[in-house]
Amino acid sequence: MLDALSIKSHKGTYEARFTAQLLLDPDFLLEGEPHFIVDKKIAELYAVQLQNILASPNVILIEATETNKSLESAAQLISVLVEQKTRRNHHLVAIGGGITQDLVCFIASTLLRGIDWKFVPTTLLAQADSCIGSKSSINVGEAKNIVGTFYPPSEVFIDPNFLTTLDQSEIRSGIGEILKVHAIDSAESFDKVALELDSITQDLNKLQPFIYSALSIKKRFIEIDEFDQGIRNIFNFGHSFGHAIESATNFGVPHGVAVTMGMDVACQVAAMREILPKSHSDRMRTALRRNYLPFSHVEIPLEESMKALLKDKKNSSTELGLILPVGPSASIEKVMIPPDSEFIEQFRTALTALA
Repeated sequence: MLDALSIKSHKGTYEARFTAQLLLDPDFLLEGEPHFIVDKKIAELYAVQLQNILASPNVILIEATETNKSLESAAQLISVLVEQKTRRNHHLVAIGGGITQDLVCFIASTLLRGIDWKFVPTTLLAQADSCIGSKSSINVGEAKNIVGTFYPPSEVFIDPNFLTTLDQSEIRSGIGEILKVHAIDSAESFDKVALELDSITQDLNKLQPFIYSALSIKKRFIEIDEFDQGIRNIFNFGHSFGHAIESATNFGVPHGVAVTMGMDVACQVAAMREILPKSHSDRMRTALRRNYLPFSHVEIPLEESMKALLKDKKNSSTELGLILPVGPSASIEKVMIPPDSEFIEQFRTALTALA
């Protein structure tokens, strides 16, 4: 089993622990004064393994949908936790994917001005990326991830056995984030993932080293810039365009797959603006397209995508703040671009090329 990763944060050091035993013996999570917030699908899939946890009086099951990742849903969960007489010496335990994580992290950071929380990520996307880094992100109306906090868990438990029940779209979603993180590390790191893309899509055992390396790469950046004020911005590579694609398709494309599409769009736009050699755009596109290909038929309206892109929180009052690959080494950087007719035409061309 892989070694634990220790991550430094403003609240102290926490660990992401790798274990293949959690589903065999999860009752250690009952220690202390836990309040469990569990994705309803996970509760159904693992009803036998999690039976003692699900029998606890302090369990809340949630529908982990994008529309429920909202202030209204957070308020409803807080009301239930208040009814459960949650105290500051208690802690929350999130069992689920990124939506469950976002809600629980946000609530833990605000309820009683902050209580501890633990995370059991059950999706590849959460295990390989979002489980570390402190962030919560909540939607308000049509504005995606516009409200949030920085509040790390006290512990993360990563069990690869949860991945066995994921469908291919969820695997591809997680691989999209793995590709993103390795692209940020270097062109060589990205190419290593690309070389194994077919095998890791089919063989979960071959995924484990890439999950570990993705978290190890991310750890370096978040320990320098936990609050996303500088270098950590580049972890939004693919996300501005990806969030726009999600919004324009009414979330018809899974998050990590939309991010894969967003990275492809970013590469194409960068090449068209002649800030990235076309050879790099073509090199990355080969792998990215293989990952999002099953969703390439989804229609992505330009007007709706542009509206969503203009709402991105990285923008200034006059320019789009886009994370693009730049230069001869395809380094990932933030680039400010005016949303003028030239950019809109480049965006249109890149979206059309996804099909």
